[in-house]
Amino acid sequence: MPDSNMLSNEELAAIAGGFHSDPFSVLGPHPAAEGVVVRTFQPASQSVRLVPHQEGVPSRVMEPVLPGSIYQVHLAEAPMPLAYSLEVTFDDGSVVQLEDPYRFPSITGPQDNRIWYERFGAHLHEIDGVAGTLFTLWAPNAERVSVVGPFNQWDGRRHMMRRHLTAGSWEIFIPGVGHGALYKFEIKTRYKGYMVNKSDPVAFFSELRPNTASIVWDIDNYDWQDEDWIARRAEIQALDQPMSVYEVHAGSWRRKGEGGWEWLTYREMADQLIPYVKEMGFTHIEFLPLAEHPFDGSWGYQVTGYYAPTSRFGTPQDLMYFIDQCHQQEIGVILDWVPAHFPKDEHGLGFFDGTYLYEHADPRQGEHPDWGTKIFNFGRGEVRKFLIDNALFWIEKYHIDGLRVDAVASMLYLDFSREPGEWVPNRYGGRENIDAIEFLRDVNTAVHQLFPGVLTIAEESTAWPGVTRSPQKEGGLGFDLKWNMGWMNDTLRYMGTDPIYRSYHQGTLTFSLLYAFSEKYLLPFSHDEVVHLKRAMVDKMPGDLWQKFANLRALFAYQFAHPGRKLNFMGNEIAQWAEWQESKSLDWSLLTQGKFHAGVQTLVRDLNHTYRSTPALYEADDRWDGFAWIDFHDALHSVIIFRRQVAADGDFVIVACNFTPQVHHSYRIGVPRPGRYLEFMNTDHSRYQGSGQINGEPLTTSDIHWNDLPQSIQVTLPPLGVIYLKPMD
Repeated sequence: MPDSNMLSNEELAAIAGGFHSDPFSVLGPHPAAEGVVVRTFQPASQSVRLVPHQEGVPSRVMEPVLPGSIYQVHLAEAPMPLAYSLEVTFDDGSVVQLEDPYRFPSITGPQDNRIWYERFGAHLHEIDGVAGTLFTLWAPNAERVSVVGPFNQWDGRRHMMRRHLTAGSWEIFIPGVGHGALYKFEIKTRYKGYMVNKSDPVAFFSELRPNTASIVWDIDNYDWQDEDWIARRAEIQALDQPMSVYEVHAGSWRRKGEGGWEWLTYREMADQLIPYVKEMGFTHIEFLPLAEHPFDGSWGYQVTGYYAPTSRFGTPQDLMYFIDQCHQQEIGVILDWVPAHFPKDEHGLGFFDGTYLYEHADPRQGEHPDWGTKIFNFGRGEVRKFLIDNALFWIEKYHIDGLRVDAVASMLYLDFSREPGEWVPNRYGGRENIDAIEFLRDVNTAVHQLFPGVLTIAEESTAWPGVTRSPQKEGGLGFDLKWNMGWMNDTLRYMGTDPIYRSYHQGTLTFSLLYAFSEKYLLPFSHDEVVHLKRAMVDKMPGDLWQKFANLRALFAYQFAHPGRKLNFMGNEIAQWAEWQESKSLDWSLLTQGKFHAGVQTLVRDLNHTYRSTPALYEADDRWDGFAWIDFHDALHSVIIFRRQVAADGDFVIVACNFTPQVHHSYRIGVPRPGRYLEFMNTDHSRYQGSGQINGEPLTTSDIHWNDLPQSIQVTLPPLGVIYLKPMD
C-alpha cells in the first residue's frame, strides 16, 4: 500500500482516543493516488469487511491499522463517491452490517441561515435511500463533539462529528438511528480537559426526569384539525374581544391513581380540563411552562429543553392533540415562556462548550441572584436567534395562540435585585439592559409579522414605559398586553384590610384608574399570589367565614368589571383554602363539603359568561371612553360606583361596589339617562350563598340630579357585594 495512504501515529492516537478535531479528514472514503482509501474506527472488533454497493467493485477485508479498532482498505478500482457498508465482527462473536456515517457528505454546510430548529437538533433524514438521523449542534469553541447513545454504547469515539469552522457548528448523519432513539452530545472542551455530556438544546423530546437524554422525534406527522380556528384567530384574539384566562399548572390541576400521585396525560387533560374550562366560560388556558425542566419544584420556570414539551404528560403529539382539541372547542392556549434565565444543571445550556456560550462570563451579568440561575447573553446574535426562533417554534409547530413572557423586569434592568457594585452599567452608564430591550423588540416584531393574531404578554412589574407600544412607531417593546401588577397588589392589599378600616384606604382602590389606559393591561390573580405563605385567595380575606367568601365574591366581580383582560389561577374559582402545591391536586372535594365553595365556583362561571356576553365590559378596555366614574368619593361607606361602556354615547353597565358588611338600603346612584334599570349580577344572591339582598324588580329613575348626572335611582347595596345594572329602555 502506498505510504501516502498511511496514518501517522498521532492521528491514530487521536482517532482511537476520541480527541481528533476533524475525524472526517481521516475516516470514510478519500481519494488516493489510485482509486479510493477507506478507513473506519470499530472498537472492540475482530475484523471488518467493506461491502461496496457498486457493481464491479468486490468486497474486501480491511487491514487492521490499529488492531481491534482502526481499519483501512485501498480500492484501486473504486470511484468517488463510493457507496458501501461495513460487515463488522465484534469481540463477542456477533456480526453486524453497518452503514458508515463517514461516507456521507456534509448536508448543512457552513453558511446555513435557516430557522434554528430546522438547522440544528436531530432530524430524521434519508440519503441515497439510506434512512437515519442528521444531528447538528452549535458549539463553536469545542475541541471535539460526538453523538452518543445506546446505538454506540455511549462511546464518544464512535460518532465524532464534522466541524464547520466558520459557522461554529458540528454535523453528522448517522444511518440506522431513527425515531425514538436516545442521544446526547459528548463535548470535549479546551477548558482544563473538561468533557461533558449535554442534552440537545434543540431536542424535540426528552427523557423523563431524573434521566436527561434527548430523544429523536418526528414532530411533523400530526394531522391538525384546527384550520378554522387559525383562520379566525386574529379576529378572536383582537383586543376589542373578551379575554378571560384560566392559568393552569398541568401537573397539579387534577391527579389520578391511588393516593392521587399520578399526573394526567395531555390526552386525559383534553378529556377533563377542556370541558371544565368551556363550562366555566374561560376563553383561554394559560399553562405554566411546559418546556422540559429537571426539577418539579421550579414549576417549569427553570428550562433545560427549550424545544421539547415536557415528557411528564406524554409525547409531543399528545400535546398537539390537546391544543387541537382546545381550538376545536373555541379555547385559546397561551404558553408561559422563559427567555430570561436558565438553570445550572450540567446537562443544560450552562458552560456549554467549555465557554460561557449562552450566558455572560461575568457573574454580575450572567448570574441571577434570586433564582440561582444563568442569564442569557442577549447581546450575542446566535443566542438571540436561538430564543427568537424558539418563540416562533411553539407557534408554528404547536399552534400556540400566545406567549406570556416571564420575568421581563429582570431582563430590562441590569441592577435587578442587585446592590451597588454587583452590576455592570450599560455603555451609556445607565441601568437599562440595552441588549435585552432590543431582543424583546425583535421577538415581538418577529411573532407579529409571521403570525398575526398571536398574542405576546409581558409579566412586567415596574413602571417601564411603552411595554405595549409599537417598537417601530412609538419606541415601545411591542407586547400586546402587560400584566397589571400594580392593580393586583393594590387591590389585594385593600381587600385584605378589615372593612372597618377600608374608609381610610379608598385611594388604594381607585389609584389604578390614574394609569389604567397607559398600557394594554391584563388583570392577574396568578399562581404567584397563592404560594410562599401569601395564603390562598379566600384566606387573604378578612372577617368570619361568611365575610371571607363574600369578600372574595366581591373581589372577583370587581375584577371582571375593571378595565383590563382577566386571569385567574386554577383553584381561585373554588376558593381553595390551602396554598397551591405543585405536588398535589387541587382540593376538588371542597365543592361537595362546603356550599360556599360551590357558590364561588358558580359565581365565577356566571361572571365569565356575563362578561363575554356584555360588550360594555370588554370592548373599550384600553380607552377612557370605555370607563367613567360615577362616585369614588364615598370613602365613609367604602363604596365605589362606575360605568363601563362601549363608547361615551353607547351601551353601558353600571357597577356598584360595597366593601363593607353593612347593607345600604335606598342608596342613590346617578345615571346618565332616564328609564328603567335591571340588576343582572349580584354577588350577594342566594345562588352564590349570599344573604339575598338583591334588587329583584326593575329600578325606575327619578328626576333627581345626583353624582353630576341628570337622573338617579335608589338601590339596595348588598353587604360586601357588587352589583351590575343595565338600562332596560
